[in-house]
Amino acid sequence: MMYQWIEKDMEKYILNGDETYAILNRLANSGKKLFLITNSPFSFVDKGMKHMVGKHWRELFDAVIVQADKPSFFTDRRKPFRRLDESGSLQWDRITSMEKGKIYRQGNLYDFLQLTGWRGPKVLYFGDHLYSDLADLMLRHGWRTGAIVPELHTEIRIINTEQYMHSLTWLQALTGLLERMQVHHDAESKMVLNEWLKERQELRSVTKNLFNPQFGSIFRSYHNPTYFSRRLCRFSDLY
Repeated sequence: MMYQWIEKDMEKYILNGDETYAILNRLANSGKKLFLITNSPFSFVDKGMKHMVGKHWRELFDAVIVQADKPSFFTDRRKPFRRLDESGSLQWDRITSMEKGKIYRQGNLYDFLQLTGWRGPKVLYFGDHLYSDLADLMLRHGWRTGAIVPELHTEIRIINTEQYMHSLTWLQALTGLLERMQVHHDAESKMVLNEWLKERQELRSVTKNLFNPQFGSIFRSYHNPTYFSRRLCRFSDLY
C-alpha cells in the first residue's frame, strides 16, 4: 500500500537528482562495481530509479537485488537467489553468477559473496539504518560502511546560524563561570550562581528547540554525544 501511495506522486516523495546519476555514472566509468540491495519490490524500485536516474539505470549496476528481506539477508543462509524476467515474473533456475542488468530476488549475503567475490574493506556499502544495514556488515564481514542520515543537512544548517553559534558560545562561557564559582560559598555568590544556573537551563532549552522541541539534536544531548551519535561513529566509516 505504501509503495502504491508513493508511486502516485513521485515528484513529491522522490527527488529527481542529476547529481545522483552523475555520481553513479562516474563510479561505473572508473571501473567500480555497483550493487543495489533493497527490501522494496522490483516494480517500485524500477519506477523510482527511472525517476531519479533515468530509464537506463540498470546499466549502471552490476547486481540488483530486490525484496532482500534485510536484515535477515545478512545472517540467514537458507534463502536462495531467484531471477526476475523482464516482465517481473519469478524464474526458478539455479543462480550461478550475477549478471549485469539482471534483477534478482531475496537470496542471502553468503551466496552473494560467493557469486561476486566482493569481500572485506574494498567494499563500501551505504545504508540508512545502523543495525539493519550496517552493523553486521562492518562487524562480521569487514565492509566499509556509509550511513545515510537525512537529518544531517538540517543539523549542519542550524549549527551554522548566528543564533546557534551565539547561544553555544555563551553557554560554554556560562559553564566555565559556574565551575569557577563553586569555590565561593557566601550568600551573594550563591545568588549569582543560582541566576547563572537558571540562565544556563534556559539557554539549553533554546538551543534544543532550534533542532526539535521534543528531543533536540540527534547528535548531541547538551554537551555530550547522544547514543545514536556514538553508534553512528561505531558502525559507519562516513556519513
